[in-house]
Amino acid sequence: MLLTLTGGAGAGKTTLATALAATADGRTVRLLHGDDYYVTDREQGVWARDEGGTWRLDVGDPRSIDAERLALEVDAALAGAAVVVLEGLFAERVVPRTPGARFDVFVDLPADLRLARKIQRKVLREGFPLEVLLRNYLEHRRAAHERHIEPARHRADLVVDGAWAPEPLARQIWSALAPACGEALDRVTG
Repeated sequence: MLLTLTGGAGAGKTTLATALAATADGRTVRLLHGDDYYVTDREQGVWARDEGGTWRLDVGDPRSIDAERLALEVDAALAGAAVVVLEGLFAERVVPRTPGARFDVFVDLPADLRLARKIQRKVLREGFPLEVLLRNYLEHRRAAHERHIEPARHRADLVVDGAWAPEPLARQIWSALAPACGEALDRVTG
């Protein structure tokens, strides 16, 4: 079964994916992180010059994901795990619909809390310049969220509140999976 976690930057997708693996009740779970699948070749993806003239990949655009490589790795992971959890900004969007069980989750969190979490992670922990982060958010990321990420909410099988603690949220998702995908999940449990 493929379980996708989509939502905005800072919504808690990575933390939730880890909690899903920890609460899997004996199922083998493989985690795939969308951030690992951005293109590196300037002939692919969406690139633009920053204010300093350096070419930067637009990680807020789904065309910057190497969807072919990601699809191959999802297929390989599905061959060896009961549940593959793919988390990322575009998890629901970039993996083609294939035969087999799939469940799409949208991790919802208000924009101010997502921004606060992103500041906490990028600025306070990683030393990224606050001025650059805020400028990128105001000039690009807000609009990119509305254009590329927010539509996934309406396609999701389940929308969850990213403000919840990760473990109860993971249990909520596992509970939702049972009736929605019970037969397929039963076949791969073990």
